Amino acid sequence: MASELRALVVDWGGVLTGSVDSGVQKFLDAETFDLRAYAQVMGRWFGEIGRIEARLNPIHALERGELSAPDFEERLAFEMSVITGVRYESAGLIERMFRHFDHAHEMYALVRRAHEQGIATGLLSNSWGNEYPREMWVDMFDVVVISGEVGLRKPEPDIFHLTLERLGLRAEQCVFVDDLRHNVDAAVSLGWVGVHHTSYPETAAELEALFGIPLA
Repeated sequence: MASELRALVVDWGGVLTGSVDSGVQKFLDAETFDLRAYAQVMGRWFGEIGRIEARLNPIHALERGELSAPDFEERLAFEMSVITGVRYESAGLIERMFRHFDHAHEMYALVRRAHEQGIATGLLSNSWGNEYPREMWVDMFDVVVISGEVGLRKPEPDIFHLTLERLGLRAEQCVFVDDLRHNVDAAVSLGWVGVHHTSYPETAAELEALFGIPLA
């Protein structure tokens, strides 16, 4: 298989950063939000994945760029206020949330090593309207696909097809790494080789086995 694989495509949040759960928890602690209210609102929105009405889901609309970050922030703050009776400051919520996401430097280094050894590299990320650390991506990626910029989101097939088109490769030539199982499953169903990221050592070992070169 190593001779057939030509590209490594990775997610950002949860792969090139520390765990999403950890980042969100730090954000909630810093904001002194009511955890149950936040979990109730987000759980309801995330729980609509796969339903017909999911296109109206604020998270999905935000990720596609159909809903602006300020509008999403206002809706989230309002929904939590309805539950708790407390008024929350909505402006800058997303920026403050992602401020607590740590860079996963080992994964950054792994992707750079892959790129230096001739493997095509790509980023495929669902955006929440947040600013990305693009200054860290110089000479790192051949292709960058961000959901809000292309009007598509994972796990929709079209965003994977678009990534392949920009890479100029077939699905079976590409490895996709994501921390969310349903995104990995979506890629695999389209012919990609999928890696479910849970830790750096496990992902590095799996990628080394797939590409047949040292990456860790």
